[in-house]
Amino acid sequence: MSEAQPLFEVLRHSARPNIVDAIERLVLDAPDRKLNRVNALAFAAEHGFDEEQTINAFLHASRLGLFEISWNVLCPGCGGVLDANTSLKTVQSDTYSCALCAAGYEPTLDEMVEVTFTVSPRLRHIEAHNPQELPPFEYFRQIYWGSGVDLPDEDYEATVDQFILEALELPAGEKAVVSLQLPAEYVIIFEPVTHAALFLDVKGEPSKERQTISLVFDRMHRHSEPMTLRPGPLRVLMENHTEVRTLPSICVANDVLHGLLGQRRPFLTAKRLLSNQTFRDIHRTDTIDVDQRLKITSLTFLFTDLRGSTALYERVGDLAAFDLVRTHFTILQEIVGAEAGAVVKTIGDAVMATFPTPDRALVAAMRMREAMLSLNQERGNDDLLLKIGIHEGPCIAVSLNERQDYFGQTVNIASRVQHLANSHEIFATGSVLENARASELLTTHGLKPQSHHVSLRGITDEIDIFAIP
Repeated sequence: MSEAQPLFEVLRHSARPNIVDAIERLVLDAPDRKLNRVNALAFAAEHGFDEEQTINAFLHASRLGLFEISWNVLCPGCGGVLDANTSLKTVQSDTYSCALCAAGYEPTLDEMVEVTFTVSPRLRHIEAHNPQELPPFEYFRQIYWGSGVDLPDEDYEATVDQFILEALELPAGEKAVVSLQLPAEYVIIFEPVTHAALFLDVKGEPSKERQTISLVFDRMHRHSEPMTLRPGPLRVLMENHTEVRTLPSICVANDVLHGLLGQRRPFLTAKRLLSNQTFRDIHRTDTIDVDQRLKITSLTFLFTDLRGSTALYERVGDLAAFDLVRTHFTILQEIVGAEAGAVVKTIGDAVMATFPTPDRALVAAMRMREAMLSLNQERGNDDLLLKIGIHEGPCIAVSLNERQDYFGQTVNIASRVQHLANSHEIFATGSVLENARASELLTTHGLKPQSHHVSLRGITDEIDIFAIP
């Protein structure tokens, strides 16, 4: 740990010192399980820190090698980790299946992919660095369930005991026999390493005769078809045909289990991280593979452009105009980053930025407009006339020109909306103003948007846009 002290000192130059202090205490004093798949949002809430500043601190800590980033595909039903990835590039774009929920899901970056931080083994070795050695209950807590499931800390095992009938470790290539009394309830035999499950609908008259079922764990069969059995004695024959230890457990799908899985908390999504300026600055090109097409159900796009920039170059000369435009870019990027957004790219004098929610984009737009007005007042002219357009909707994250980018109709509409705006105007679509926090923001500032029904080039249907005074 003494070798880590210089790294924490370096981290204090790029992140808030109080947050770095809390991360250092976590690494030094926390139990092992607290250092595996750290939920940055939960960490911020626990210590009363700003979420964006906390995310940025963990990103810089990862850049220094203090933590390792994991991109985990979560089941939206049970919160289990269906796939753990060290890079977003290995996240598939097709369907993931959850054996426990007996359902398949197409992953989306804002609902199913979490980003967590695990302490580097070079800094501190924890049990989860060798998951095959974790006890069954801890494997579920630290490896199977994602950081969005708010598991109890102190009475975790006592809670799990209320729905687990049997749990065992089955070494590679081994067999086991489990005998138990089946209650008249819905029972699940689940194996988290191979993601195999068998559902038992136990009902009817109790049986005195022993019933027998067989299971083979080989990563091929999901055992998802339910079986109907009667209450009474049961013998379960299990065979592990994999090369690793498996952890079959027999549990009752009772209120305790459903209550545990229903305890959810916010987690850092891949969508939010891709719209984080610090992340984009650190990971400029190594995010999405050129052949990937990853869905996002909702992302807010903000486009800006300078009105009359050609005349500006003509009036003040190339060098002075370039310095002025560069100053404008610096101001806009600082505002975007402060509002949890990220600049995707600049095109000439225009900026394309993304935000996780419409309200953050709207705040950024209002701050941009005020910043340009202030800059013009300082200069005693109106050289910087900013046009802004905002739209929210679904899109896909792609890699274009060695840069993480976005594609889809939502992007096209946002760009077209910006082109309609005049100087000092913010134009937003109905999907932006339908956001509750965005609407509340306008009400708080006493702003009454003016509606316009317009046609956009290349867009078939007319849409409503709103000019925000």
